[in-house]
Amino acid sequence: MGFLAGKKYLIVGVASDRSIATGIAEAMHREGAELAFTYQTDKLRSRVLKAALAYGSSEDLIFPCDVVSDEEIAAVFTELSKRWDGLDGIVHAVGFAPGSELDGNYIDVGTREGFRIAHDISSYSFFALAKAGREMMRGRNGSLLTLTYHASQQTVPNYNVMGMAKASLEASVRYLASSVGPEGIRVNGISAGPIRTLAASGIKKFRMMLDANASKAPIRRNVTIEEVGNAAAFLCSDLASGISGEIMYVDGGANTVAMAFPSDDAEA
Repeated sequence: MGFLAGKKYLIVGVASDRSIATGIAEAMHREGAELAFTYQTDKLRSRVLKAALAYGSSEDLIFPCDVVSDEEIAAVFTELSKRWDGLDGIVHAVGFAPGSELDGNYIDVGTREGFRIAHDISSYSFFALAKAGREMMRGRNGSLLTLTYHASQQTVPNYNVMGMAKASLEASVRYLASSVGPEGIRVNGISAGPIRTLAASGIKKFRMMLDANASKAPIRRNVTIEEVGNAAAFLCSDLASGISGEIMYVDGGANTVAMAFPSDDAEA
């Protein structure tokens, strides 16, 4: 029996079979959790349905949800409450900024509208989901989990406004943890190293980010969606009952290193 047996989680953000959210779903399913999913557009519905069926769910546990709409978010929990009597956690794996904001010098390409969109989708949506799902999670010692990136702390070329959106998201983790902690709900984030996903494809010169992280990481490689999934399953479980308001790094240790290591064949 897995350590999530009997638990029910909603996963928001599956976009493909290489999404970090998919790695989380796989780990949670392996540990015995029941899963529900959302999809943003009809184009993505078939992908999410495929994932849902692969991880033991059913067609009636996938719901349309564009996170910029409070009405659609509310509808997810209205429909989910008809199928489940409660909810043990929400996984928020959503982030977006217009591509034009992620290609070039920040002050040259940034706009008011791009700033608004990045923060609304990448940060506020976590708060909105927590607020809407709060009632279903009440009394179940539930867990809220989101995904961030180290560009919230240090600048990364072309990441631009998404760095600030991730910083906002991390602040939201702390404030939400304090706000809902008395209700038994924990709130945490995972700062994953760069992984080649559909979302990452919108970042200019993403290959450079992968190479830089692998050269810095003490384990000398990038992490996988499976490794992030394992960490997420742990944080959402009762095994992590004493952890809240934290950002857990799953980046091979790259965030602890100031400079890239010399290659093995470099001269001393």
